[in-house]
Amino acid sequence: MLANLHSRSTPQRARAAPTGARRTEPRRRLSERQLSARPRRRHGAARPQLPRLGRAPHRHRSHRLGASDRGGTRRRPRRAAAAPQRRKVRSAQRSEPLRRAESQDRADVDRRALLASGSRARLAEEPDHRAIRRSNRMGEAMKRSSGSRSAPGATTPTRPRTVVIGAGIAGLATAALLAREGHDVTVLERGARVGGRAGTLSRNGFRFDTGPSWYLMPRVFDHFFEMLGTSTEEQLDLRLLDPGYRVFSEPEGRGADRPEPVTVPAGRSSTRALFELLEPGSGAAFDAYLDSATETTEMAERYFLYNPFTSWRSLAAPAVLRALPRLAQLLLTPLRSFAAKRFQHPVLRQVLGYPAVFLGTNPKDAPAMYHLMSALDLDEGVRYPMGGFHHLVERLAALAREAGAEIVLGADVTEIETGRSEAERGGSPNGERRRTQGGRPFTARAVRWRDRDGVEQRSSADVVVSTADLHHTETRLLPEAARSYPERSWERQVSGPGAVLVLLGVRGELPELPHHSLFFTRDWDRNFDDIFGATPRIPDPASSYVCKPSTTDPGVAPEGHENLFVLVPIPADPAAGRGGADGSGDPAVERVADAAIDQISEWAGIPALRERIVVRHTIGPQDFVDDYHSWSGGMLGPAHVLRQSAMFRAQNRSKRVDNLFYAGATTAPGVGIPMCLISAELVVKHLRGDRSAGPLPAPAGRRSKHLDESASLEARA
Repeated sequence: MLANLHSRSTPQRARAAPTGARRTEPRRRLSERQLSARPRRRHGAARPQLPRLGRAPHRHRSHRLGASDRGGTRRRPRRAAAAPQRRKVRSAQRSEPLRRAESQDRADVDRRALLASGSRARLAEEPDHRAIRRSNRMGEAMKRSSGSRSAPGATTPTRPRTVVIGAGIAGLATAALLAREGHDVTVLERGARVGGRAGTLSRNGFRFDTGPSWYLMPRVFDHFFEMLGTSTEEQLDLRLLDPGYRVFSEPEGRGADRPEPVTVPAGRSSTRALFELLEPGSGAAFDAYLDSATETTEMAERYFLYNPFTSWRSLAAPAVLRALPRLAQLLLTPLRSFAAKRFQHPVLRQVLGYPAVFLGTNPKDAPAMYHLMSALDLDEGVRYPMGGFHHLVERLAALAREAGAEIVLGADVTEIETGRSEAERGGSPNGERRRTQGGRPFTARAVRWRDRDGVEQRSSADVVVSTADLHHTETRLLPEAARSYPERSWERQVSGPGAVLVLLGVRGELPELPHHSLFFTRDWDRNFDDIFGATPRIPDPASSYVCKPSTTDPGVAPEGHENLFVLVPIPADPAAGRGGADGSGDPAVERVADAAIDQISEWAGIPALRERIVVRHTIGPQDFVDDYHSWSGGMLGPAHVLRQSAMFRAQNRSKRVDNLFYAGATTAPGVGIPMCLISAELVVKHLRGDRSAGPLPAPAGRRSKHLDESASLEARA
């Protein structure tokens, strides 16, 4: 009777075998090692969901053990089927919170699929298992980057709310790329126009570019436009400048004959002939120098400039490993010494060393790695976008808006609102406090700003990208505990030069000046020591750069007039003062402008230049502070000395605030429009979780020139 009662109360258990029936072998006990390998699940927790890989999920070996595994010849019999009562019990255990969690997981999957959509083309070319691992990494990174979550049971993926601070080149580029990635992008620009340091000023029929004026590294522009589904040819009307530029040297003394200017032509063969003319027998050294510069440029674009440096494996490519001895030499040798060892003519040395100024550093402090700049102007040539760089800014803004970004002008950002990260606030299940991945205890929540009317606004954000000056972002917009680069760390940084900009409208033609001109002093070392040395002062005389865009683009000046942009590098010091219209700037700034005008007149042989000026406007270091929150009044950003280059430069993701990213000239990879475009792509890489060293693949249907050249470089390696 007890046996019958027991069998009725537990119908799911098999009845005892009749007497004399063959007994099955007892179930094998698992070893401690096998038991420890089995996943454990807390009571009430959701069962882990296996990825759908198109094949049966792999099961632990202990579930497949049978008699043959123990050396026998018979397989273990199957377990009895579960009774309906047990299925009901298990079904009841699937509680309502569990169903909500599963619904949330489905929403997160949709969200990750949307955010990682930019990498689908690349994933489709890879084996399934690699694609799944990479997609999971990207999806998790994007999940961490987006704070808002879909409502329970939602099926529509949520677009991450992204706020970009600043509408300069980097801000517009970042906004355009992220909007195409599926982000809901708002750009907050403090000024009344877009462009940032790539500014513009219009007066009396003249239109001046107040920022960059050299169009170099065309492959970077080509790749960026391809990422937006367009092309450089569709967006810009480029003109190759011939000559590329002209060099005017300081006369020996007052009343002495002016040295003959050196005109650098377009094209490698013509430039080689110029080197042979100035220094007979230097043609072979010129070829070797440009070959080295070209190879270094290709390697930089393939392995360093687009590298987020989140994995050292990205630097373990065979081509990099084989080039290590040469790269070490280039990194440890100053650019000035590298050029002086190969050429003796002083002007040729200056031509090869002056590009360091465009990188914000002294030629004797810049690594010889930057001799790659010579491949850009002496080999590839110098171009100019018709309409000026202001037109480039307009096209970037239009592409960002077309992608869905909103640009708000007159929005002065006052704070990046942060909070404790989810993991930091809640802690781990055992009660211990832990941080988010990468050791970031904070997360960006919102951006506070004032509109044109002075009204305080707050924009909630899942992602914040600051393209403002990094010093301003870190020391003014973030609370002290959330700063990756507090004020004391900037005491060890080296600033690039400051500048006095002189914008001149001149009556009559100036045939003596081509589109670009460089004015070099004879005492080269003293000039740079005055700017970068221990006791900085305004150089006298000073080397300078002059751009005359009206040579190429008649739309920047009234008929019968010329447009001149003059840049005089000086120490980065706001104490030099501000500029102004028609000589109304601070005395130090106006003295620099007067000296530059007289220098151009004397060295280039332009009589009565001062009397022919009809429009004059100056910009000084304090203007860079007022307009762009520039650290130390610098015109570019931190100098490209070795310890502030590549992986040693401030990177594009905050070390302490999750979901906060940086782009622009003050972060990696560096200064200049091409570097700002690359920094925008680096932000995309961080959000995707992409650790690759080279540029991202262009969208389907557009083959990136970068990828073609990378394949060629790999083949040569």
